[in-house]
Amino acid sequence: MMFQIRQYFTVLLLVGAVKSQVNPAVCRYPLGMTGGQIQDEDISASSQWSESTAARYGRLDFDDGDGAWCPNEMGEPDRLKQFLQIDLRTLHFLTLAGTQGRHADGVGNEFAQRYKIKYSRDGTRWVSWRDRHGQQIIEGNKNAYDVVLKDLEPPIIARYVRFMPITEPFMTVCMRVELYGCEWLDGLVSYSAPAGQQMTIKGHQIYLNDTVYDGAISHSSMTEGLGQLTDGSCGLDDFNKSHMYHVWPGYDYVGWTNASHPGGSLEMTFEFDRVRNFTSMKVHCNNMYTWGVRIFQQAVCYFRSESDWEPNPVSFKPKPDNISPSARFVTVALGNRMASAIKCQFAFNDIWMMFSEIAFQSDTAVYNTSLVPRKRYQTPGVHPGEDPTHKIDDSNTRILIGCLVAIIVILLAIIIIIMWRQVWQKMIEKASRRILDDERVRLSVQRDAFSHSHSSLSSDTESNSTYERIFPLGSDYQEPSQLLRKIPEFQATENLAITDAPSEPPTANPTDEIPHYAETDIVSQVKVAGFHSYRMPVVNMPLSPGRDVALEEFPRERLTFKEKLGEGQFGEVHLCEAEGMQEFMKDHCGDIIDEPMLVAVKTLREDANKNARNDFLKEIRIMSRLRDPNIIRLLAVCVESDPLCMITEYMENGDLNQFLSHHELQKEGVNAADTVTISYSNLINMASQIASGMQYLSSLDFVHRDLATRNCLVGTNNTIKIADFGMSRNLYRGDYYRIQGRAVLPIRWMSWESILLGKFTIASDVWAFGVTLWEILTLCKEQPYAQFTDEQVIENTGEFFRDQSKQVYLPKPACCPDSVYGLMLNCWKRNAKERPTFLEIHNTLMEDHD
Repeated sequence: MMFQIRQYFTVLLLVGAVKSQVNPAVCRYPLGMTGGQIQDEDISASSQWSESTAARYGRLDFDDGDGAWCPNEMGEPDRLKQFLQIDLRTLHFLTLAGTQGRHADGVGNEFAQRYKIKYSRDGTRWVSWRDRHGQQIIEGNKNAYDVVLKDLEPPIIARYVRFMPITEPFMTVCMRVELYGCEWLDGLVSYSAPAGQQMTIKGHQIYLNDTVYDGAISHSSMTEGLGQLTDGSCGLDDFNKSHMYHVWPGYDYVGWTNASHPGGSLEMTFEFDRVRNFTSMKVHCNNMYTWGVRIFQQAVCYFRSESDWEPNPVSFKPKPDNISPSARFVTVALGNRMASAIKCQFAFNDIWMMFSEIAFQSDTAVYNTSLVPRKRYQTPGVHPGEDPTHKIDDSNTRILIGCLVAIIVILLAIIIIIMWRQVWQKMIEKASRRILDDERVRLSVQRDAFSHSHSSLSSDTESNSTYERIFPLGSDYQEPSQLLRKIPEFQATENLAITDAPSEPPTANPTDEIPHYAETDIVSQVKVAGFHSYRMPVVNMPLSPGRDVALEEFPRERLTFKEKLGEGQFGEVHLCEAEGMQEFMKDHCGDIIDEPMLVAVKTLREDANKNARNDFLKEIRIMSRLRDPNIIRLLAVCVESDPLCMITEYMENGDLNQFLSHHELQKEGVNAADTVTISYSNLINMASQIASGMQYLSSLDFVHRDLATRNCLVGTNNTIKIADFGMSRNLYRGDYYRIQGRAVLPIRWMSWESILLGKFTIASDVWAFGVTLWEILTLCKEQPYAQFTDEQVIENTGEFFRDQSKQVYLPKPACCPDSVYGLMLNCWKRNAKERPTFLEIHNTLMEDHD
């Protein structure tokens, strides 16, 4: 019976294990000063002006009492010692701080122009927060009523937080505050390690020290603190590149050289808030082996639940990677070991070892005394000599029953939610049908889909959600009070969370359920974790009845890495040279030169889960069907072993966006010797090739979903081929809009129905072609709707939906005749049925070309 209970507990603990790696971009929830989840007894202060300005009145947007917390008169000796303290009860990961002065219906006008923050994890040791450049002072309010939000870079991991206003002597200040973040589920309170070191590259120093470490630092060690390894920011693949925080290269990494560790390994100790059941540890490592940096060769971890380290460690050897220089998370299985501290020894695999993040997956050990040797504990209420087994069994049985009941209740709730969502979706579909026929109907929207405040999409409608996210537009974001009183006519809808599968059609259109061609993580980002073995020596996909297209396995040792083109959610895209590819291109039209040829190789990460692998193989099957001179061709695959690869053509002139941006329009009678020019006739020819390729895709009932110049490649004689991996290139990250960390969408190329209704069809590809044509005729000199923010682009989409002649179209390019601009406008028709087909577009462009 006891063995069965232990098994049940192990299963429950595994089910309840938390994926505890924090994403600072998503972890931005108000923690309860405004919503009231933080109780009055958890808010204290060094002093108060009066009872009506006590600490409990220091809540953001509250006007109780005299409208804020105000400290006692701040004379010279104590003006830097006053503070408002918040106890969050548990450790939290804090990413944002909000402050406000005392407005009190216009009676008071006190506010803090500047302030500091101190924090503590145990209530004893306090640390002054510093930004990534070492500055402690935070710029606060400029008036008493507006809310000022400040990003905490680096984030804070703490239970106790103090706001300390800074002002001139004997000047009265008042504050209302809020903290934003999420619970720190790792439970890690400190890590200790040797101090980071310096690397010299071509005479330049790369500092690999832990700059934001909040513990004790000496010349050789760091103890009792947290820092860059827990700030949620992963380092770049190439640590020698400039950093987004405008600090030195290598900033995100803590690095060590094996020359300073004669034993060949690095030892780190991790202390936690309590005994936990550890399932895994994730270590983000650099693998730029060309600079002598590799992931660790082996990790050996020891565990301590009380005072002594247990003798039997867990060891793990990651699979070596001598192909990809990309940084990556290495997952170390910890085998459900119980501990309050972990000590790991990481063995060097090269000259240098660099970490940028370390995260733990665990569950707290609250109800698991039966899993621990009983000699270490005395059961409360049991006298010496009395057998406590029966009591422990009864207790664990009750706990087990309670857990099972809770699981059943949760499952029932999930079923009810799923059924409710299905009913709600059907209601939305019916409403969508009415919307398309009756322009007087307004789109029903919800507040929470786009919480990028202070744009014209903002609303002062109250949210019932405790966890409404805050996404300020910058480190100095202010929310003017006058905007809080305005309710815009149109708000973005929650339906923008689009899934990988084609959306269920709001209208009865047979093309709504057709498959898409663009890579899957364009429309939905799925976290990849775990490992599943999958072998597929040859991929077959019927092109037509009685005919199969078979792709042979290409020997991966014939691939020579040239450069990394980009990376997506599931894998990477590399430019490689392939030897002997000619024998895999027997049905290829045109001349084939018997020498190494450039190819693009899209790979799937080895730790991809089963769904990601299936999506990758599905994409191989789709691309194996495509045979058109204006579509990038899949040449071969490598699927007999990991990592899975698909090998496609690569055009020597790169993508169309970069190609055109380096050209100028050729003008009659003007010779520009120093400028690379291109004629209008060539531009129209390129556009007609794209239309031809899209005509072929549409004939197979494929929807691309991401048609743009970045996804078209240029070959010799201005040959154009449509591709699908523009999303994976860092160069074009600005072309995609991220929706609360869940999806990334190319909204500047998307039709109104794709953005608002999640409806992707061939007609929505026609819309995107109109934008692509505009890009071509402007030679890609600027982004579509460059004068608009992303939020304004979405708002303009609402005007297309309302169709009240208030929508803004892309302007006519300078070289564009009226007939071609008319074609663009037809591509952007509100009614999808009125848009031209790709056959009609191709014919129109060919006539213009002639």
